[in-house]
Amino acid sequence: MELNVTGLEFKDINEKLRQICVPVTLKGCLGQRFIASGMKDKNIVIEGVPGNALGAYLNGASITVKGNAQDAVGDTMNEGEIIVHGNIGDAAGYAMRGGKIYIKGNAGYRAGIHMKEYKNKIPLMIIGGSAGSFLGEYQAGGIIVVLGLNTDGRYVGNFPCTGMHGGKVFFRGEPPKSAFPKNIFLNPATEKDMECIKNQLAEYAEIFGYDKNLILNTPYTVATPDSKNPYKQMYVEN
Repeated sequence: MELNVTGLEFKDINEKLRQICVPVTLKGCLGQRFIASGMKDKNIVIEGVPGNALGAYLNGASITVKGNAQDAVGDTMNEGEIIVHGNIGDAAGYAMRGGKIYIKGNAGYRAGIHMKEYKNKIPLMIIGGSAGSFLGEYQAGGIIVVLGLNTDGRYVGNFPCTGMHGGKVFFRGEPPKSAFPKNIFLNPATEKDMECIKNQLAEYAEIFGYDKNLILNTPYTVATPDSKNPYKQMYVEN
């Protein structure tokens, strides 16, 4: 089913979505915020550029964006999936606590900030291109993967994992160690580490049309925190 949302406010869009029980394609989207906020059991394709907080508090719905998305994609999402065939803005996955976000292109600043997990709820974000500064800031759980595909040189910004005290961040290849805080451990990903993301990487490759061998058969680096004292280096000189 197709729904033309040109000129509609987000409240009107969401009200229409709640009444639709079949997969729906939104056409003419241009900056409307909070699309599909808190929704479950929906299958939504968006043509155009959705505004901030796409899929905020998402509770099981599936959202595919056939282009770029703005800031705070998946803000505090609980379950479901958001697939973006372009780039995204800042603070994607803010306080994300479940589900997955797959981005074909680049992510802005503070992707995965305050990401967390609880028991079997382990959120996942895969960024195909580069990630801006403060990636994984204050991360408490969950998994972030940065692939660095189609980038020239450095694919992670300044101060990644600042204040991180849980979870893991995977980097395809070797990120610059000098960019990371002192409380972050950077180690080659082990076979056991890769078991956590192998199936998801294969799914990512299939969705975006990449050769999965290109993505899977490459060494990864995994960043984890020294959680005994994650904030000491921020406030104490020695």
